[in-house]
Amino acid sequence: MPAIQLTPAQRKEKRSDAHHLDPVVMIGADGLTAAVTKEVDAALKAHGLIKVRVMSDDRDGREQILATLTEELDAAPIQHIGKLLVLWRPMPEKEKAVKEDTRPGPKVVKIVKFSKSGNNRPQIKKVQVLGNQRVTQGGEVKRAKKPRQTSVKKGAQ
Repeated sequence: MPAIQLTPAQRKEKRSDAHHLDPVVMIGADGLTAAVTKEVDAALKAHGLIKVRVMSDDRDGREQILATLTEELDAAPIQHIGKLLVLWRPMPEKEKAVKEDTRPGPKVVKIVKFSKSGNNRPQIKKVQVLGNQRVTQGGEVKRAKKPRQTSVKKGAQ
């Protein structure tokens, strides 16, 4: 899989986004192992933009690690500064599970009652309304109206 190619402007934007990030993966004395590659892949799936800290003092080794990670994981190299490597890969779209048989859940409704004289402050009250309830014009919470059931026998005549 080839590495993702970014324009200099895109790379600059990703660098500024990565500035405040902390390293999520650290590569120790063993170097780049399969477990480390798997962990970097999981971090890219979760975050998209990550920093990797390499504990090695060998600059050429760090550049080789960056090239290997970008090639194997189909990621874009953003920055290599000191012992930090910054990688980016677009995050995969998450599928939302659609539940067809669900009903509306509870929600918080703000009820505002103005004073009759107009000189005082309005009374503000927050009320939790369940799925089978409604708020009337007077500010009371009542159960929602159900459609009236009609008799099957009366409808047949």
